[in-house]
Amino acid sequence: MKAEKVMKLRPLLTALALVVAPGVAVLGTATDAFAVTKISHATATGMFRDVGITWSSSGGCSDRNNATCTSFDQLNLPTAQGAQTLKRATGCALNITGGTETGHASGTYSHWNGYKLDYGKNTCVTSYIKNTFTYIGLRGDGAPQYQSGSGNIYADEGSHWDVLYYNCGGC
Repeated sequence: MKAEKVMKLRPLLTALALVVAPGVAVLGTATDAFAVTKISHATATGMFRDVGITWSSSGGCSDRNNATCTSFDQLNLPTAQGAQTLKRATGCALNITGGTETGHASGTYSHWNGYKLDYGKNTCVTSYIKNTFTYIGLRGDGAPQYQSGSGNIYADEGSHWDVLYYNCGGC
């Protein structure tokens, strides 16, 4: 009987544990194992600006529905925090070239769903990733992959780093 009570309380406790800041939305139901906190483009850019991360787009825009833009609408909060963690850990210049805009590969852990960011490559960032994280082999498309201690995955796509954030990377 106690196990049944715990199972009924867990979703309630999960829901109560979520604190929503202005500009942040929580997606999910009380029965989900966890809820993903989504943030707005403005919230994300403020977080990036706070630590000196820049962003750019080939179209000079932030429309989520335009593939030439770089958007952070519906970005997962841990993804934005993961970018901040990377910036603080490396001290490198960090420029985001891809966010949640359309035009990336689909899937659960995708750009569109807020789990991924693309970073422009530079010697500092590349050296940090290759010398700090564990090489875990080639992705299905041939991109070399490196995994951080927290489990996030950094894929070298040639012109940029494609990073999958399962969590904030130790924030």
